[in-house]
Amino acid sequence: MHAYRTHTCGALTKAEVGNEVRVSGWVHRKRDHGGVLFVDLRDHYGITQIVAKADSDPLTILETLRLESVVTIEGKVVARTAEAINSRMATGEIEIVADCVTVLSTSAELPLPVAGEQDYPEDIRLRYRFLDLRRETLHANIVKRTQVIRDMRRRMEDAGFTEYSTPILTASSPEGARDFLVPSRIHAGKFYALPQAPQQYKQLLMVAGFDRYFQIAPCFRDEDPRADRLPGEFYQLDLEMSFVTQEDVWNTMEPVIAQVFEAFADGKPVTPAGSFPRIPHAEAMLKYGSDKPDLRNPILIQDVTEHFHGSGFGIFASLVESGSVIRAIPAPGAGAGSRKFFDDMNVWARGEGYSGLGYINIKDGVPGGPIAKNHGEEATAKLIAALGLGPNDGVFFAAGKESQAAKLAGLARIRVGEQLDLIDRDRFDLCWIVDFPFYEYDEDEKKLDFAHNPFSMPQGGLEALNTQDPLTLKAYQYDMVCNGYEIASGSIRNQSPEAMVKAFELVGLSQSDVEERFGGLYRAFQYGAPPHGGMAAGVDRIVMLLCGAQNLREITLFPMNQRAEDLLMGAPSQAELKQLRELHIRVVEPQAKA
Repeated sequence: MHAYRTHTCGALTKAEVGNEVRVSGWVHRKRDHGGVLFVDLRDHYGITQIVAKADSDPLTILETLRLESVVTIEGKVVARTAEAINSRMATGEIEIVADCVTVLSTSAELPLPVAGEQDYPEDIRLRYRFLDLRRETLHANIVKRTQVIRDMRRRMEDAGFTEYSTPILTASSPEGARDFLVPSRIHAGKFYALPQAPQQYKQLLMVAGFDRYFQIAPCFRDEDPRADRLPGEFYQLDLEMSFVTQEDVWNTMEPVIAQVFEAFADGKPVTPAGSFPRIPHAEAMLKYGSDKPDLRNPILIQDVTEHFHGSGFGIFASLVESGSVIRAIPAPGAGAGSRKFFDDMNVWARGEGYSGLGYINIKDGVPGGPIAKNHGEEATAKLIAALGLGPNDGVFFAAGKESQAAKLAGLARIRVGEQLDLIDRDRFDLCWIVDFPFYEYDEDEKKLDFAHNPFSMPQGGLEALNTQDPLTLKAYQYDMVCNGYEIASGSIRNQSPEAMVKAFELVGLSQSDVEERFGGLYRAFQYGAPPHGGMAAGVDRIVMLLCGAQNLREITLFPMNQRAEDLLMGAPSQAELKQLRELHIRVVEPQAKA
């Protein structure tokens, strides 16, 4: 018999009744039933119930042990009585009557409970992450994560891709976030950068003749944390293809991503491959107020600016005259309720930093509210008809400059959908957002900047760069969105040296700047570069969606906290003076705030 176990704690069934077995694991729960002790013994695979009978040595040992102590149990498998069967457990038809208990490791008093799923302060959970990871839901999420990654790899290989590893120590790249810098001991005063993404390397692989690359790639960005983005590092399914159009990328990757979701969706509907909606960016911003729309929400935003030209509702009329826009956010069925819903939405909008939300509430076919009163009966009727509103619907209005109105309308769409319980949370709706703007105007810097990936090909190529207003240029750029989260981003790349230089010149960089910053890629394009494109899908976000988690910390083994600190390992930490000298570095303390 094996020294620790003949079976795992999730393996025993009625077929083993009568057999002598040995199992090992953690003491998960204990229940004293009048001199008979029941112990749930847990390992990675499941839970088995142990019975320690009265006046036995096993009972004497087990009743004094703290929860989470590690033991080996030897005993006989017996069938549970009919009323004691637990159908929710894989081992629920049997139990082990303990003959012998060996204590392998005792536990100190627990700083947080392992059994159960009660909320607990995040700092405690992260400091004692090794205990937190024993909890059922988190443990299952981590297992699912590895299964999702394995499934991704298999599907990518089946699609003709080969996995290649790219460097971790590299040069800085303009991916839109701060780099993590690594000082060089050998080259005084110089720094490597951890890759924000393998962008340039995967393009170089295409130039080098490797046709279909993929990698489960670690990426490093020194940016502030949020629920759908961890500080420090994340992983993405990175891929690149040669001799492809953007349609080729879509048609190749829709089956991969859709099938991954289908495999782990637990029966929830998934948008099938071949039918992902392809929504132009401008349309997404108009209808959803976001470039990552949640299509489970049936509300569609509409532009109603023309309805308020010369309106009796003076506030909107004057805004329209000054160049602002008015966006309408329908609220189906809201008019049948109380006015409090509308007032609460107005308070919410002010809390988001806006001046408020106008509204019309329709009750039994009669429109009410200050807009309806002042806009005029005939004009209000036309507005309601144009929006297709019913006799007990409501509608909110977001007013302002186009970008501001779109953002408020998008937030209001989400809020109304949640408050009215319109969102079907038991499905996965996927789509592509396409035709992104190539450039945007940076109001802070008062200059043109890239709106997205600077290595994308502008639609129209070099001719468009030379002849069009830069702010009208679209890119062969696309995002994949699921349930309101961007889960992938990609583009067809700009492989023309001349177009690459021109694209960067429009944001203020010279040819020499391009050669200095992106020398490897620029040189490579001089020697025959195939048309190529690809994308990167966020592994962490996909797993978060599939697990039904609300935070990436719930699907990550050892995450940092909101202050980018690893409370378990004590990182970041101060370096010793000897280390700093070897790296030719002096620490400059930040200036005290006035």
